[in-house]
Amino acid sequence: QVQLVESGGGSVRPGGSLRLSCAASGISLSTYFVRWYRQSPGKEREFVARVTETSDNVLYTQSVKGRFTMSRDSAKNMVYLQMNNLKPEDTAVYLCNAWSLVGGLQDYWGRGTQVTVSA
Repeated sequence: QVQLVESGGGSVRPGGSLRLSCAASGISLSTYFVRWYRQSPGKEREFVARVTETSDNVLYTQSVKGRFTMSRDSAKNMVYLQMNNLKPEDTAVYLCNAWSLVGGLQDYWGRGTQVTVSA
């Protein structure tokens, strides 16, 4: 059974930092396209960052460039999202997604971790 479990969320003041983790079981994240998304109440799910299965070259949405850093630890089968200089508009549930077309569509999601940025 495949599971993605996010952790590391919390409440911080503007300018603060958090490091989110996504732990996988049942799949090897190094062979998947892995993405972070976020969702706020009343808003559509928003892409945040992604790393492909063949490269650690990371793509970020414009609003987080220079503040967020996504990384992968293949030995631990985990991905991370280091978030610095957090802003109130970063408040959301952050979700980890692993996606692959190898052997057919595989699309796995975690339940998310809440990030709240407020003064």
